[in-house]
Amino acid sequence: MSDNSLDQTRNLGTIKLTMFAIGTTLASGVFSLSGDFAAGGAHTLGVLIGWLICGIGMFGLCMCFFRLSYVKPELTSGIYNYAKTGFGEYIGFNAAWGYWLSAILAQISFVTLFFSALSYFFPVFGSGSNLLSILCGSILIWLIALLILKGVNEAVSINVVVVSAKILPIIVMVIAIIFAGAFDLKIFMENFKGVEGGMSLLEQVKSTAYVTVWVFIGIEGAVVLSGRAKSTVIAGRSTAISFLSLLILYFIISILSMGVLTTEELAALGNPPMAGVLEAVVGPWGAALVNLAVIISLGGAMFSYSILSIDSAYGPASHSCFPNIFTKLNKNNSPVVSVIITTLIVQAFLIIVYFNESSYQVCYTLSTSAIMFPYIFSALYCLQITMKGEGLEHSSGIEKSKAWLFAVIGSIYGAWLLYASGVTYILISALLYGPGTLLYIYTRKEQSKQLLPSSLDKITFIIMTSAFVLSIIMLYNGTIQPF
Repeated sequence: MSDNSLDQTRNLGTIKLTMFAIGTTLASGVFSLSGDFAAGGAHTLGVLIGWLICGIGMFGLCMCFFRLSYVKPELTSGIYNYAKTGFGEYIGFNAAWGYWLSAILAQISFVTLFFSALSYFFPVFGSGSNLLSILCGSILIWLIALLILKGVNEAVSINVVVVSAKILPIIVMVIAIIFAGAFDLKIFMENFKGVEGGMSLLEQVKSTAYVTVWVFIGIEGAVVLSGRAKSTVIAGRSTAISFLSLLILYFIISILSMGVLTTEELAALGNPPMAGVLEAVVGPWGAALVNLAVIISLGGAMFSYSILSIDSAYGPASHSCFPNIFTKLNKNNSPVVSVIITTLIVQAFLIIVYFNESSYQVCYTLSTSAIMFPYIFSALYCLQITMKGEGLEHSSGIEKSKAWLFAVIGSIYGAWLLYASGVTYILISALLYGPGTLLYIYTRKEQSKQLLPSSLDKITFIIMTSAFVLSIIMLYNGTIQPF
């Protein structure tokens, strides 16, 4: 988020800040939870453990973001600044690049799910990645770009409608399952640990990582907004309440779904899976309600994420992390170059999605892969300043212990995400990050600065370049398939 977009008045109370956090984080993932765990091979116990790890780890990471926003309020314009300040120019650039790519890829996933949901009413759109879907999606993203170029920089006016559209079918599903007696303990306990000869419990738990991270992407934006809170106490309270509220909601949806349909049935559901679950409980009108909610919700999400992705290019450029041309404004004070380049990249990915017939799940997995780098280094930076005692000079013993606890948990969770990703997805991430190095080199030359000023920069460059070359070789051999 750019400096110009931040209102520095500290006037948000607990309820407003909490609702904002929930509204920005509750996106498309909530509608696909029902089937994505099952499609990844996770049975009931694996899902429960996956949520336990996510609950502890993501909360620790979330509180790392909050503490950084409190101790380092000057590090604005995106979480990439944490990586840059703590670990150097090249790592900071890659955090900015990863965050930008994640926002772009999130838009791609929204487009595919949007038209997949629309196909419930108009079957001509198919799975959401056919030619008509991509053509209509392309028109949509360029229309949004034109709106932003005209100076439409806020989606607040539609926020209430969008949030309501998200919540209504969720409430209907929960109430319907409970009062219709659709939850069956026998189904819930069937193949509780998995099937004989299938995935091990550890592999099942690992398979939940991308789904659980995806549904919480955006929580960091709300934490950064904590600067608008009336006090740090309110900001911390709102951060905790919004996270725990979402975690409970996601957990309930997962549990109830696993008691309505078997793992195999959940895995076979089309997009969005929640529609299939609700249809099994109340009939076709339930599926229609969910699909309609997805269409309204993702319409707003595409607009919001267009602004986020553009801001994710403009913000780093305004801090000399991206080329200066990204900061160029038009007569409406919109970052015209950032808008055009970002939309062109979105367009390119949409074309790739069409030729590879990629699904919504593939797109959000790539978006999650891209954002892990800035997440991990934010947690490590929080650990770094905690070790130095920054912001703890006048803290009590309990406050110091909490700071250490959150920093350690956030860092360990980052390591778990890398482990759970596996070698394949790490190499796919290298494919996403590799081209960014060219932009980094251009930026450093433009600013007449040393390419890799520190030893850590040089080591990171060697590792990432080697991973990129290896991923290209494996892509050529067909060993990995990103889309």
